[in-house]
Amino acid sequence: MDITLSQKEKTLLEDQKSSEQICIEKYTKYANQTNNSQLKGIFNSNGQQERTHLDTINQLLNGKLPQMNQQQGGSQSQSSGQGQNTGQGQGQNQGQNQGQNMNFGINMNQKQNNNADLSEKDMCTDLLMTEKYVSGAYDTTIFEFRDSRVRDLLNHIQKEEQQHGQAISQYMINNGMYTVQ
Repeated sequence: MDITLSQKEKTLLEDQKSSEQICIEKYTKYANQTNNSQLKGIFNSNGQQERTHLDTINQLLNGKLPQMNQQQGGSQSQSSGQGQNTGQGQGQNQGQNQGQNMNFGINMNQKQNNNADLSEKDMCTDLLMTEKYVSGAYDTTIFEFRDSRVRDLLNHIQKEEQQHGQAISQYMINNGMYTVQ
């Protein structure tokens, strides 16, 4: 189904596209870095959903409205696998980082040469901050769209971003890395 986007809507989607690309880069890098199978499973599952989000954003930018049921079908099976080592996306790097140098938490370029310095807590904290930022950016984006079908689709993506943050924070709580006061 075809849609027409305003220039502002296109700009907002381009911003979200950059955010999704950074999420993919971080999840891939950290999944490859950790030896913890549970954490690797969370990172791989979340990273795979980020790839789906990126695909959705690209379709929207091309004037196509993806089917919502395809989005939901993929997310339900992946959400249920969070916290398990699903093996999805291990070692995948689809070259999604196309030179974006956004700084959500730990700067990927600064840490590239000393990955051994990142602890599991550092990785989780960085990803949790990133998910908070991305979810908030989707909130603003959703309000700017005229087409309720696109708003519903973006709202669905935002909910998945929140689920990513929930999986990471729950892992941190369960492993003494984060104390809820």
